[in-house]
Amino acid sequence: MNKEKFINESLIESSETKLKIKEKNFSDILSAVDLIVHAFRNKKKLLLCGNGGSAADCQHIATEFVIRLNHKINRPALPAIALTTDTSNLTAGGNDIGFENVFARNIEALGNTGDILLAISTSGNSPNIIKAVEMAHKKEMKVISFLGKDGGKLKPLVDLPIVIPSENTQRIQEGHITIAHIICELVELELYGKLETL
Repeated sequence: MNKEKFINESLIESSETKLKIKEKNFSDILSAVDLIVHAFRNKKKLLLCGNGGSAADCQHIATEFVIRLNHKINRPALPAIALTTDTSNLTAGGNDIGFENVFARNIEALGNTGDILLAISTSGNSPNIIKAVEMAHKKEMKVISFLGKDGGKLKPLVDLPIVIPSENTQRIQEGHITIAHIICELVELELYGKLETL
């Protein structure tokens, strides 16, 4: 294996994917910001779910909202909960009601009308994410989904699918966290950009 070639090709592919996101997902990113800002202004919350690397992204994104991303903005915490971090809950659910139901069960418990679910799936075909989306709609929540490839089964099920234009799982995941940072910072700026800065 030519390691230098692999590094160069990976970096080029990553950069090219980001440029494709700018072309194909620009308006979707703005729409996601508007949905989340509207929810927070109306005292609603953001719930997040995903598997594997996407589960880690949920935890990462929720933390950015609760703590802060832009350190120049002094703001209050924003209500975001990653449904991927409670091991007792996830293992009990997986054991007792089946892993495909663990996120839906938590949304049944925590979701309310007007809340938002951010459902993350690189394939768009994860059964537990599909069930989570179905439950979110039953709870009258809006659903934003970070997807990849062709969007999979989730694309037609959600209110706002944001499909990263790539077939490569690594590039899709990089795209997800990039747009998440953009969305979070724009939400902060729209809600609190005029507050006293640090």
